[in-house]
Amino acid sequence: MASNMLPEKQFYCPVCEQVFTDPVTTPCGHNFCQTCIQSKWEGIDVCQCPACDRSFPSRPEISINIAFKELADTFKQMIVCSSAAPLSSAQPGEVVCDVCAATSLQVKALKSCLVCLTSYCESHLEPHKRVVTLKLHKLMEPVKNLQDRMCKKHERLLEMFCRDEQKCVCQFCTETEHRDHKVVSVEDESTERKVLIKKSEADFQQMIQERLKKVEEIKNCLKLSTVSGEMEVKESDRLFTSLIHTIKERQTEVNAEIKEKQKAVERRAEELISDLQQEITELQRRNTEMEELKNTEDHLHLLQHLPSITSPPPTKEWMEINIPPELCVGTVRRALSKVERTLMNEMDNLKKEEMKRMQKYAVDVVLDPDTAHPNIVLTADGKQAGRGELLHVVPDNPQRFDPVICVLAKQGYISGRFYFQVLVGQKTFWDLGVVKGSVNRKGMITSKPENGYWTVRLRNGDEYRALDSPSVRLPLKEKPEIVGVFTDYDEGTVSFFDVEARSHIYTFTGCLFSEKVYPFFSPGVCDEGKNKGPLIITTVNHES
Repeated sequence: MASNMLPEKQFYCPVCEQVFTDPVTTPCGHNFCQTCIQSKWEGIDVCQCPACDRSFPSRPEISINIAFKELADTFKQMIVCSSAAPLSSAQPGEVVCDVCAATSLQVKALKSCLVCLTSYCESHLEPHKRVVTLKLHKLMEPVKNLQDRMCKKHERLLEMFCRDEQKCVCQFCTETEHRDHKVVSVEDESTERKVLIKKSEADFQQMIQERLKKVEEIKNCLKLSTVSGEMEVKESDRLFTSLIHTIKERQTEVNAEIKEKQKAVERRAEELISDLQQEITELQRRNTEMEELKNTEDHLHLLQHLPSITSPPPTKEWMEINIPPELCVGTVRRALSKVERTLMNEMDNLKKEEMKRMQKYAVDVVLDPDTAHPNIVLTADGKQAGRGELLHVVPDNPQRFDPVICVLAKQGYISGRFYFQVLVGQKTFWDLGVVKGSVNRKGMITSKPENGYWTVRLRNGDEYRALDSPSVRLPLKEKPEIVGVFTDYDEGTVSFFDVEARSHIYTFTGCLFSEKVYPFFSPGVCDEGKNKGPLIITTVNHES
Protein backbone atom coordinates (compact mmCIF):
# COMPACT_ATOMS: atom_id res chain seq x y z
CA MET A 1 0.00 0.00 0.00
CA ALA A 2 1.28 3.52 -0.72
CA SER A 3 3.35 5.09 2.07
CA ASN A 4 1.22 8.23 2.13
CA MET A 5 -1.87 6.25 3.16
CA LEU A 6 -2.99 5.64 6.74
CA PRO A 7 -2.19 2.23 8.31
CA GLU A 8 -4.75 -0.46 7.42
CA LYS A 9 -5.89 -0.94 11.02
CA GLN A 10 -7.19 2.63 11.02
CA PHE A 11 -9.90 1.56 8.56
CA TYR A 12 -11.29 -1.28 10.71
CA CYS A 13 -14.08 -0.82 13.23
CA PRO A 14 -13.06 -1.96 16.74
CA VAL A 15 -16.50 -3.51 17.23
CA CYS A 16 -17.14 -5.54 14.05
CA GLU A 17 -13.47 -5.61 12.99
CA GLN A 18 -14.45 -4.85 9.42
CA VAL A 19 -13.76 -1.89 7.20
CA PHE A 20 -15.87 1.02 8.35
CA THR A 21 -19.38 1.42 6.97
CA ASP A 22 -20.70 4.95 7.55
CA PRO A 23 -18.00 5.78 10.17
CA VAL A 24 -18.86 8.15 13.07
CA THR A 25 -16.54 9.72 15.68
CA THR A 26 -17.28 9.77 19.41
CA PRO A 27 -16.38 12.79 21.62
CA CYS A 28 -13.29 10.88 22.81
CA GLY A 29 -12.01 10.69 19.20
CA HIS A 30 -12.54 7.01 18.42
CA ASN A 31 -14.22 5.87 15.20
CA PHE A 32 -16.93 3.20 14.82
CA CYS A 33 -19.45 2.03 12.24
CA GLN A 34 -22.65 3.93 12.81
CA THR A 35 -24.71 0.75 13.30
CA CYS A 36 -22.09 -0.78 15.59
CA ILE A 37 -22.00 2.11 18.08
CA GLN A 38 -25.79 2.43 17.99
CA SER A 39 -26.18 -1.26 18.85
CA LYS A 40 -23.70 -0.86 21.72
CA TRP A 41 -25.62 2.05 23.19
CA GLU A 42 -29.06 0.53 22.68
CA GLY A 43 -31.07 0.11 25.88
CA ILE A 44 -28.44 1.40 28.36
CA ASP A 45 -28.56 4.46 30.58
CA VAL A 46 -24.84 5.44 30.52
CA CYS A 47 -23.06 5.46 27.17
CA GLN A 48 -19.40 4.37 27.08
CA CYS A 49 -16.77 4.28 24.36
CA PRO A 50 -16.14 0.63 23.40
CA ALA A 51 -12.46 1.48 22.78
CA CYS A 52 -11.46 3.46 25.92
CA ASP A 53 -14.48 2.91 28.21
CA ARG A 54 -14.96 6.65 28.65
CA SER A 55 -18.44 7.44 29.96
CA PHE A 56 -20.63 10.24 28.73
CA PRO A 57 -23.19 11.87 31.06
CA SER A 58 -25.65 12.13 28.19
CA ARG A 59 -25.92 10.22 24.94
CA PRO A 60 -23.65 11.99 22.43
CA GLU A 61 -25.08 13.19 19.14
CA ILE A 62 -23.02 11.59 16.40
CA SER A 63 -23.02 11.96 12.61
CA ILE A 64 -21.19 10.34 9.73
CA ASN A 65 -17.62 11.55 9.26
CA ILE A 66 -17.84 12.37 5.53
CA ALA A 67 -14.10 12.74 4.90
CA PHE A 68 -13.21 9.54 6.75
CA LYS A 69 -16.05 7.70 5.02
CA GLU A 70 -14.53 8.57 1.63
CA LEU A 71 -11.14 7.21 2.78
CA ALA A 72 -12.78 4.01 4.12
CA ASP A 73 -14.76 3.46 0.91
CA THR A 74 -11.58 3.95 -1.16
CA PHE A 75 -9.81 1.42 1.04
CA LYS A 76 -12.68 -1.07 0.53
CA GLN A 77 -12.40 -0.70 -3.22
CA MET A 78 -8.65 -1.26 -3.06
CA ILE A 79 -9.23 -4.45 -1.07
CA VAL A 80 -11.73 -5.67 -3.66
CA CYS A 81 -9.39 -4.85 -6.53
CA SER A 82 -6.43 -6.56 -4.87
CA SER A 83 -8.39 -9.63 -3.79
CA ALA A 84 -7.10 -12.87 -5.21
CA ALA A 85 -10.60 -14.35 -5.23
CA PRO A 86 -12.54 -13.76 -8.51
CA LEU A 87 -15.56 -11.49 -8.11
CA SER A 88 -18.89 -12.50 -9.60
CA SER A 89 -21.04 -9.69 -10.92
CA ALA A 90 -24.60 -9.83 -9.61
CA GLN A 91 -27.22 -10.66 -12.21
CA PRO A 92 -30.67 -9.03 -12.17
CA GLY A 93 -32.64 -10.36 -9.22
CA GLU A 94 -29.59 -11.62 -7.31
CA VAL A 95 -28.54 -10.26 -3.89
CA VAL A 96 -25.56 -7.88 -4.04
CA CYS A 97 -22.79 -7.40 -1.52
CA ASP A 98 -23.76 -4.41 0.67
CA VAL A 99 -20.11 -3.45 1.21
CA CYS A 100 -19.32 -3.41 -2.50
CA ALA A 101 -22.57 -1.59 -3.23
CA ALA A 102 -21.33 1.29 -1.04
CA THR A 103 -18.52 1.76 -3.59
CA SER A 104 -20.96 1.47 -6.54
CA LEU A 105 -19.86 -2.10 -7.36
CA GLN A 106 -22.58 -4.73 -8.03
CA VAL A 107 -20.90 -7.90 -6.73
CA LYS A 108 -22.91 -11.04 -6.03
CA ALA A 109 -23.29 -11.77 -2.33
CA LEU A 110 -22.17 -15.13 -1.01
CA LYS A 111 -23.81 -15.01 2.44
CA SER A 112 -26.01 -12.77 4.57
CA CYS A 113 -25.22 -12.20 8.25
CA LEU A 114 -28.25 -12.10 10.53
CA VAL A 115 -26.24 -10.30 13.23
CA CYS A 116 -24.68 -7.63 11.04
CA LEU A 117 -27.80 -7.50 8.88
CA THR A 118 -25.42 -7.24 5.93
CA SER A 119 -24.87 -9.34 2.81
CA TYR A 120 -21.23 -10.08 1.89
CA CYS A 121 -19.34 -11.23 -1.20
CA GLU A 122 -16.58 -13.79 -0.75
CA SER A 123 -13.91 -11.14 -0.12
CA HIS A 124 -15.87 -9.21 2.49
CA LEU A 125 -17.06 -12.40 4.14
CA GLU A 126 -13.45 -13.33 4.96
CA PRO A 127 -13.41 -11.67 8.45
CA HIS A 128 -16.41 -13.83 9.47
CA LYS A 129 -14.21 -16.86 8.80
CA ARG A 130 -11.17 -15.48 10.57
CA VAL A 131 -12.24 -13.29 13.52
CA VAL A 132 -13.37 -15.30 16.56
CA THR A 133 -16.23 -13.01 17.54
CA LEU A 134 -17.53 -12.87 13.95
CA LYS A 135 -17.46 -16.64 13.67
CA LEU A 136 -20.32 -16.67 16.18
CA HIS A 137 -22.57 -14.69 13.82
CA LYS A 138 -25.41 -16.48 12.04
CA LEU A 139 -24.82 -16.76 8.30
CA MET A 140 -27.38 -17.84 5.74
CA GLU A 141 -27.90 -17.93 2.00
CA PRO A 142 -28.02 -14.35 0.70
CA VAL A 143 -31.40 -12.65 1.07
CA LYS A 144 -32.74 -9.20 0.42
CA ASN A 145 -34.44 -6.87 2.90
CA LEU A 146 -32.51 -7.95 5.95
CA GLN A 147 -34.12 -5.11 7.90
CA ASP A 148 -37.37 -7.03 7.69
CA ARG A 149 -35.77 -9.62 9.95
CA MET A 150 -35.46 -7.05 12.73
CA CYS A 151 -38.09 -6.36 15.37
CA LYS A 152 -39.49 -2.94 14.54
CA LYS A 153 -40.08 -2.19 18.21
CA HIS A 154 -36.82 -3.37 19.78
CA GLU A 155 -34.52 -3.38 16.71
CA ARG A 156 -33.35 -6.88 17.51
CA LEU A 157 -33.23 -10.01 15.39
CA LEU A 158 -36.52 -11.89 14.95
CA GLU A 159 -35.24 -15.25 16.12
CA MET A 160 -38.25 -16.57 18.06
CA PHE A 161 -41.79 -17.58 17.05
CA CYS A 162 -44.89 -17.00 19.20
CA ARG A 163 -47.34 -19.84 18.63
CA ASP A 164 -50.12 -18.09 20.50
CA GLU A 165 -50.12 -15.12 18.11
CA GLN A 166 -48.52 -16.92 15.15
CA LYS A 167 -45.82 -14.32 14.56
CA CYS A 168 -42.04 -13.93 14.68
CA VAL A 169 -40.67 -12.01 17.67
CA CYS A 170 -37.29 -10.99 19.11
CA GLN A 171 -35.78 -12.22 22.35
CA PHE A 172 -36.78 -9.01 24.12
CA CYS A 173 -40.42 -9.56 23.04
CA THR A 174 -40.41 -12.97 24.76
CA GLU A 175 -39.42 -11.26 28.00
CA THR A 176 -42.10 -8.57 27.80
CA GLU A 177 -45.52 -8.73 26.05
CA HIS A 178 -45.03 -12.41 24.98
CA ARG A 179 -43.71 -13.53 28.35
CA ASP A 180 -46.58 -15.94 29.09
CA HIS A 181 -46.95 -17.17 25.52
CA LYS A 182 -45.74 -20.42 24.04
CA VAL A 183 -42.54 -19.43 22.20
CA VAL A 184 -40.06 -21.55 20.23
CA SER A 185 -37.08 -20.75 18.03
CA VAL A 186 -37.74 -19.91 14.40
CA GLU A 187 -35.62 -22.94 13.46
CA ASP A 188 -37.83 -25.34 15.46
CA GLU A 189 -41.03 -23.79 14.10
CA SER A 190 -39.64 -23.88 10.58
CA THR A 191 -38.80 -27.58 10.96
CA GLU A 192 -42.38 -28.38 12.01
CA ARG A 193 -43.81 -26.20 9.26
CA LYS A 194 -41.71 -28.04 6.70
CA VAL A 195 -43.28 -31.31 7.85
CA LEU A 196 -46.72 -29.75 7.36
CA ILE A 197 -45.66 -28.37 3.99
CA LYS A 198 -44.52 -31.82 2.92
CA LYS A 199 -47.88 -33.30 3.95
CA SER A 200 -49.75 -30.45 2.25
CA GLU A 201 -47.70 -31.00 -0.89
CA ALA A 202 -48.77 -34.64 -0.91
CA ASP A 203 -52.41 -33.61 -0.38
CA PHE A 204 -52.17 -30.98 -3.11
CA GLN A 205 -50.58 -33.46 -5.49
CA GLN A 206 -53.45 -35.87 -4.85
CA MET A 207 -55.98 -33.07 -5.39
CA ILE A 208 -54.18 -32.05 -8.58
CA GLN A 209 -54.22 -35.63 -9.88
CA GLU A 210 -57.91 -36.00 -9.02
CA ARG A 211 -58.74 -32.79 -10.86
CA LEU A 212 -56.58 -33.71 -13.84
CA LYS A 213 -58.44 -37.03 -13.97
CA LYS A 214 -61.75 -35.17 -13.82
CA VAL A 215 -60.58 -32.86 -16.62
CA GLU A 216 -59.85 -35.94 -18.75
CA GLU A 217 -63.26 -37.41 -17.90
CA ILE A 218 -64.98 -34.17 -18.91
CA LYS A 219 -62.94 -34.01 -22.13
CA ASN A 220 -63.86 -37.61 -22.94
CA CYS A 221 -67.52 -36.89 -22.19
CA LEU A 222 -67.31 -33.84 -24.44
CA LYS A 223 -65.83 -35.95 -27.24
CA LEU A 224 -68.57 -38.56 -26.86
CA SER A 225 -71.19 -35.81 -26.69
CA THR A 226 -69.78 -34.19 -29.83
CA VAL A 227 -69.80 -37.49 -31.73
CA SER A 228 -73.30 -38.28 -30.46
CA GLY A 229 -74.48 -34.78 -31.36
CA GLU A 230 -73.08 -35.04 -34.86
CA MET A 231 -74.81 -38.39 -35.34
CA GLU A 232 -78.08 -36.95 -34.08
CA VAL A 233 -77.75 -33.95 -36.41
CA LYS A 234 -77.20 -36.31 -39.34
CA GLU A 235 -80.18 -38.42 -38.29
CA SER A 236 -82.32 -35.29 -37.89
CA ASP A 237 -81.22 -34.06 -41.34
CA ARG A 238 -82.07 -37.45 -42.79
CA LEU A 239 -85.54 -37.52 -41.24
CA PHE A 240 -86.45 -33.97 -42.20
CA THR A 241 -84.95 -34.41 -45.67
CA SER A 242 -87.13 -37.49 -46.08
CA LEU A 243 -90.14 -35.54 -44.85
CA ILE A 244 -89.45 -32.63 -47.20
CA HIS A 245 -88.88 -35.05 -50.09
CA THR A 246 -92.21 -36.74 -49.34
CA ILE A 247 -94.01 -33.41 -49.26
CA LYS A 248 -92.41 -32.35 -52.53
CA GLU A 249 -93.39 -35.64 -54.15
CA ARG A 250 -96.98 -35.16 -52.99
CA GLN A 251 -96.87 -31.56 -54.20
CA THR A 252 -95.66 -32.68 -57.63
CA GLU A 253 -98.41 -35.29 -57.82
CA VAL A 254 -101.08 -32.79 -56.74
CA ASN A 255 -99.87 -30.16 -59.20
CA ALA A 256 -99.85 -32.70 -62.05
CA GLU A 257 -103.36 -33.89 -61.14
CA ILE A 258 -104.65 -30.33 -60.93
CA LYS A 259 -103.08 -29.45 -64.29
CA GLU A 260 -104.57 -32.56 -65.92
CA LYS A 261 -108.00 -31.73 -64.54
CA GLN A 262 -107.62 -28.15 -65.74
CA LYS A 263 -106.71 -29.33 -69.24
CA ALA A 264 -109.79 -31.58 -69.29
CA VAL A 265 -111.94 -28.62 -68.25
CA GLU A 266 -110.40 -26.47 -70.96
CA ARG A 267 -111.03 -29.13 -73.62
CA ARG A 268 -114.65 -29.50 -72.52
CA ALA A 269 -115.14 -25.71 -72.55
CA GLU A 270 -113.67 -25.46 -76.05
CA GLU A 271 -116.05 -28.16 -77.32
CA LEU A 272 -119.08 -26.43 -75.80
CA ILE A 273 -118.01 -23.02 -77.14
CA SER A 274 -117.60 -24.54 -80.65
CA ASP A 275 -121.08 -26.06 -80.54
CA LEU A 276 -122.52 -22.75 -79.34
CA GLN A 277 -120.77 -20.82 -82.11
CA GLN A 278 -122.21 -23.19 -84.72
CA GLU A 279 -125.72 -22.73 -83.34
CA ILE A 280 -125.27 -18.94 -83.19
CA THR A 281 -124.12 -18.91 -86.83
CA GLU A 282 -127.16 -20.94 -87.93
CA LEU A 283 -129.55 -18.73 -86.00
CA GLN A 284 -127.98 -15.58 -87.43
CA ARG A 285 -128.37 -17.04 -90.98
CA ARG A 286 -132.02 -17.80 -90.43
CA ASN A 287 -132.60 -14.38 -88.89
CA THR A 288 -131.14 -12.76 -92.00
CA GLU A 289 -133.39 -14.84 -94.30
CA MET A 290 -136.45 -13.88 -92.25
CA GLU A 291 -135.54 -10.20 -92.62
CA GLU A 292 -135.36 -10.69 -96.40
CA LEU A 293 -138.67 -12.59 -96.58
CA LYS A 294 -140.40 -9.99 -94.46
CA ASN A 295 -139.80 -7.34 -97.13
CA THR A 296 -140.23 -9.52 -100.27
CA GLU A 297 -143.11 -9.14 -102.80
CA ASP A 298 -142.60 -12.69 -104.00
CA HIS A 299 -145.37 -14.35 -102.06
CA LEU A 300 -144.72 -17.77 -103.52
CA HIS A 301 -141.04 -17.66 -102.45
CA LEU A 302 -142.04 -16.57 -98.95
CA LEU A 303 -144.51 -19.40 -98.54
CA GLN A 304 -142.05 -21.99 -99.82
CA HIS A 305 -139.13 -21.00 -97.47
CA LEU A 306 -140.86 -19.65 -94.41
CA PRO A 307 -141.45 -22.99 -92.62
CA SER A 308 -137.80 -24.02 -92.85
CA ILE A 309 -136.40 -20.84 -91.36
CA THR A 310 -138.98 -20.15 -88.68
CA SER A 311 -138.57 -23.52 -86.95
CA PRO A 312 -135.59 -23.48 -84.47
CA PRO A 313 -132.52 -25.49 -85.45
CA PRO A 314 -131.48 -28.60 -83.48
CA THR A 315 -129.83 -27.48 -80.20
CA LYS A 316 -128.78 -28.71 -76.74
CA GLU A 317 -130.35 -28.08 -73.37
CA TRP A 318 -127.78 -25.41 -72.45
CA MET A 319 -129.39 -24.51 -69.12
CA GLU A 320 -128.50 -27.99 -67.89
CA ILE A 321 -124.89 -27.82 -69.09
CA ASN A 322 -122.16 -26.17 -66.94
CA ILE A 323 -118.50 -26.62 -65.89
CA PRO A 324 -118.44 -27.50 -62.15
CA PRO A 325 -115.60 -25.61 -60.40
CA GLU A 326 -115.52 -28.42 -57.83
CA LEU A 327 -113.44 -30.40 -60.31
CA CYS A 328 -110.25 -28.47 -59.38
CA VAL A 329 -111.22 -27.68 -55.79
CA GLY A 330 -112.02 -31.26 -55.09
CA THR A 331 -108.67 -32.26 -56.47
CA VAL A 332 -106.84 -29.91 -54.12
CA ARG A 333 -108.90 -31.03 -51.17
CA ARG A 334 -108.28 -34.68 -51.89
CA ALA A 335 -104.58 -33.97 -52.42
CA LEU A 336 -104.33 -31.98 -49.18
CA SER A 337 -106.06 -34.75 -47.33
CA LYS A 338 -103.55 -37.18 -48.75
CA VAL A 339 -100.63 -34.92 -47.82
CA GLU A 340 -102.08 -34.47 -44.33
CA ARG A 341 -102.26 -38.22 -43.87
CA THR A 342 -98.69 -38.51 -45.12
CA LEU A 343 -97.49 -35.77 -42.76
CA MET A 344 -99.24 -37.40 -39.84
CA ASN A 345 -97.46 -40.66 -40.66
CA GLU A 346 -94.15 -38.86 -40.99
CA MET A 347 -94.68 -36.95 -37.71
CA ASP A 348 -95.49 -40.23 -36.02
CA ASN A 349 -92.22 -41.60 -37.36
CA LEU A 350 -90.43 -38.49 -36.02
CA LYS A 351 -91.96 -39.04 -32.60
CA LYS A 352 -90.79 -42.64 -32.66
CA GLU A 353 -87.28 -41.54 -33.64
CA GLU A 354 -87.23 -38.85 -30.91
CA MET A 355 -88.26 -41.38 -28.28
CA LYS A 356 -85.60 -43.81 -29.50
CA ARG A 357 -83.00 -41.02 -29.35
CA MET A 358 -83.83 -40.24 -25.71
CA GLN A 359 -84.10 -43.88 -24.75
CA LYS A 360 -80.50 -44.41 -25.83
CA TYR A 361 -79.60 -42.57 -22.62
CA ALA A 362 -81.68 -44.87 -20.41
CA VAL A 363 -80.10 -45.49 -16.98
CA ASP A 364 -80.73 -48.17 -14.39
CA VAL A 365 -82.58 -46.32 -11.61
CA VAL A 366 -82.65 -47.96 -8.18
CA LEU A 367 -84.44 -46.26 -5.27
CA ASP A 368 -82.43 -45.33 -2.17
CA PRO A 369 -84.04 -46.60 1.08
CA ASP A 370 -81.93 -44.15 3.12
CA THR A 371 -83.88 -41.25 1.54
CA ALA A 372 -87.37 -42.81 1.66
CA HIS A 373 -90.03 -41.34 3.94
CA PRO A 374 -91.03 -43.87 6.67
CA ASN A 375 -94.45 -44.21 5.06
CA ILE A 376 -93.03 -45.38 1.70
CA VAL A 377 -92.81 -49.09 0.95
CA LEU A 378 -89.95 -50.06 -1.38
CA THR A 379 -89.58 -53.41 -3.10
CA ALA A 380 -86.39 -55.39 -2.54
CA ASP A 381 -85.09 -54.59 -6.02
CA GLY A 382 -85.61 -50.85 -5.45
CA LYS A 383 -87.84 -50.51 -8.51
CA GLN A 384 -91.20 -49.73 -6.87
CA ALA A 385 -92.32 -47.09 -4.37
CA GLY A 386 -95.76 -47.50 -2.80
CA ARG A 387 -97.70 -45.77 -0.03
CA GLY A 388 -97.87 -47.79 3.18
CA GLU A 389 -100.69 -47.63 5.67
CA LEU A 390 -98.38 -47.36 8.68
CA LEU A 391 -95.06 -45.67 9.38
CA HIS A 392 -92.09 -48.01 9.29
CA VAL A 393 -89.37 -47.95 11.93
CA VAL A 394 -86.33 -46.72 10.03
CA PRO A 395 -83.01 -45.10 11.07
CA ASP A 396 -83.17 -41.33 11.36
CA ASN A 397 -80.62 -39.75 9.07
CA PRO A 398 -80.18 -36.36 7.35
CA GLN A 399 -80.83 -37.87 3.89
CA ARG A 400 -84.36 -39.08 4.71
CA PHE A 401 -87.40 -37.03 3.61
CA ASP A 402 -89.77 -36.22 6.48
CA PRO A 403 -92.66 -35.37 6.60
CA VAL A 404 -93.03 -35.09 2.79
CA ILE A 405 -93.53 -38.53 1.23
CA CYS A 406 -90.60 -38.68 -1.23
CA VAL A 407 -87.67 -40.88 -2.22
CA LEU A 408 -84.60 -40.41 -4.43
CA ALA A 409 -82.59 -42.74 -6.63
CA LYS A 410 -79.26 -44.00 -5.32
CA GLN A 411 -77.30 -42.78 -8.35
CA GLY A 412 -76.83 -39.05 -9.02
CA TYR A 413 -75.55 -37.40 -12.21
CA ILE A 414 -73.25 -34.39 -12.64
CA SER A 415 -72.93 -34.29 -16.44
CA GLY A 416 -74.27 -35.74 -19.69
CA ARG A 417 -77.79 -37.03 -20.37
CA PHE A 418 -79.96 -39.62 -18.65
CA TYR A 419 -83.48 -41.00 -19.17
CA PHE A 420 -85.82 -43.15 -17.10
CA GLN A 421 -89.46 -44.29 -17.33
CA VAL A 422 -92.05 -44.64 -14.59
CA LEU A 423 -95.32 -46.55 -14.76
CA VAL A 424 -97.90 -44.34 -13.01
CA GLY A 425 -100.89 -46.38 -14.23
CA GLN A 426 -104.21 -45.11 -12.95
CA LYS A 427 -102.80 -43.35 -9.88
CA THR A 428 -104.54 -40.13 -8.92
CA PHE A 429 -101.61 -38.45 -7.09
CA TRP A 430 -97.90 -38.51 -7.93
CA ASP A 431 -94.78 -36.34 -8.39
CA LEU A 432 -91.85 -37.12 -10.72
CA GLY A 433 -88.70 -35.35 -11.88
CA VAL A 434 -85.14 -34.60 -10.77
CA VAL A 435 -83.76 -32.64 -7.79
CA LYS A 436 -80.41 -31.36 -6.54
CA GLY A 437 -78.66 -33.55 -3.98
CA SER A 438 -78.49 -30.60 -1.57
CA VAL A 439 -82.27 -29.98 -1.35
CA ASN A 440 -83.86 -29.58 2.07
CA ARG A 441 -85.34 -32.91 3.15
CA LYS A 442 -86.85 -31.95 6.49
CA GLY A 443 -90.03 -29.98 6.99
CA MET A 444 -92.41 -28.84 4.30
CA ILE A 445 -91.09 -28.56 0.74
CA THR A 446 -91.89 -26.03 -1.96
CA SER A 447 -91.10 -27.73 -5.26
CA LYS A 448 -89.73 -25.17 -7.71
CA PRO A 449 -86.47 -24.69 -9.63
CA GLU A 450 -85.16 -22.05 -7.18
CA ASN A 451 -85.22 -24.71 -4.45
CA GLY A 452 -83.56 -27.34 -6.65
CA TYR A 453 -86.73 -29.15 -7.86
CA TRP A 454 -87.72 -29.76 -11.51
CA THR A 455 -90.89 -31.84 -11.22
CA VAL A 456 -94.32 -32.53 -12.74
CA ARG A 457 -97.24 -33.63 -10.56
CA LEU A 458 -100.76 -35.06 -10.76
CA ARG A 459 -103.52 -34.18 -8.31
CA ASN A 460 -107.13 -35.37 -8.04
CA GLY A 461 -106.74 -37.73 -10.97
CA ASP A 462 -106.75 -35.13 -13.76
CA GLU A 463 -104.96 -31.97 -12.60
CA TYR A 464 -101.50 -32.05 -14.17
CA ARG A 465 -99.08 -29.24 -13.38
CA ALA A 466 -95.40 -28.46 -14.08
CA LEU A 467 -93.95 -26.96 -10.89
CA ASP A 468 -92.01 -24.21 -12.68
CA SER A 469 -91.79 -20.56 -11.54
CA PRO A 470 -94.67 -19.89 -11.77
CA SER A 471 -96.27 -23.32 -12.02
CA VAL A 472 -97.93 -24.25 -15.33
CA ARG A 473 -101.26 -26.08 -15.72
CA LEU A 474 -100.93 -28.89 -18.28
CA PRO A 475 -104.14 -29.56 -20.28
CA LEU A 476 -103.27 -33.12 -21.34
CA LYS A 477 -105.70 -34.73 -23.82
CA GLU A 478 -104.82 -38.22 -22.67
CA LYS A 479 -103.94 -39.59 -19.24
CA PRO A 480 -100.34 -40.88 -19.47
CA GLU A 481 -99.73 -44.27 -17.92
CA ILE A 482 -95.98 -44.33 -18.51
CA VAL A 483 -94.05 -41.10 -18.04
CA GLY A 484 -90.55 -40.68 -19.49
CA VAL A 485 -88.11 -38.20 -17.91
CA PHE A 486 -85.15 -37.00 -19.98
CA THR A 487 -82.43 -34.74 -18.49
CA ASP A 488 -79.68 -33.01 -20.44
CA TYR A 489 -77.37 -31.76 -17.68
CA ASP A 490 -75.08 -29.74 -19.95
CA GLU A 491 -77.97 -28.10 -21.85
CA GLY A 492 -79.85 -27.42 -18.62
CA THR A 493 -83.16 -29.06 -19.62
CA VAL A 494 -85.55 -31.57 -18.03
CA SER A 495 -88.29 -32.97 -20.33
CA PHE A 496 -91.34 -35.13 -19.62
CA PHE A 497 -93.11 -37.37 -22.17
CA ASP A 498 -96.12 -39.63 -22.50
CA VAL A 499 -94.26 -42.76 -23.61
CA GLU A 500 -97.19 -44.67 -25.09
CA ALA A 501 -98.62 -41.66 -26.96
CA ARG A 502 -95.12 -40.50 -27.85
CA SER A 503 -96.17 -36.98 -26.97
CA HIS A 504 -94.37 -34.17 -25.20
CA ILE A 505 -95.71 -33.11 -21.78
CA TYR A 506 -93.40 -30.29 -20.60
CA THR A 507 -89.77 -29.11 -20.66
CA PHE A 508 -87.92 -27.07 -18.01
CA THR A 509 -85.24 -24.90 -19.67
CA GLY A 510 -82.35 -22.81 -18.32
CA CYS A 511 -81.87 -25.21 -15.39
CA LEU A 512 -78.89 -24.27 -13.21
CA PHE A 513 -77.84 -27.62 -11.76
CA SER A 514 -74.25 -26.89 -10.53
CA GLU A 515 -74.11 -30.17 -8.57
CA LYS A 516 -75.33 -33.77 -8.70
CA VAL A 517 -79.01 -34.23 -9.54
CA TYR A 518 -81.07 -37.30 -8.64
CA PRO A 519 -84.27 -38.89 -10.02
CA PHE A 520 -87.14 -37.95 -7.68
CA PHE A 521 -90.37 -39.83 -6.86
CA SER A 522 -93.42 -39.26 -4.68
CA PRO A 523 -96.25 -41.86 -4.73
CA GLY A 524 -98.67 -39.34 -3.12
CA VAL A 525 -101.50 -39.75 -0.63
CA CYS A 526 -103.89 -42.71 -0.44
CA ASP A 527 -106.85 -40.68 -1.82
CA GLU A 528 -109.49 -42.90 -0.17
CA GLY A 529 -107.87 -46.02 -1.59
CA LYS A 530 -107.82 -44.80 -5.21
CA ASN A 531 -104.07 -44.13 -5.15
CA LYS A 532 -102.76 -47.36 -3.64
CA GLY A 533 -100.79 -48.40 -6.70
CA PRO A 534 -96.99 -47.92 -6.53
CA LEU A 535 -94.76 -45.94 -8.85
CA ILE A 536 -92.87 -48.53 -10.89
CA ILE A 537 -89.59 -47.87 -12.65
CA THR A 538 -89.93 -49.71 -15.94
CA THR A 539 -87.37 -51.18 -18.27
CA VAL A 540 -86.93 -49.17 -21.46
CA ASN A 541 -88.03 -51.07 -24.57
CA HIS A 542 -85.67 -49.77 -27.27
CA GLU A 543 -87.68 -51.55 -29.98
CA SER A 544 -90.90 -49.66 -29.28
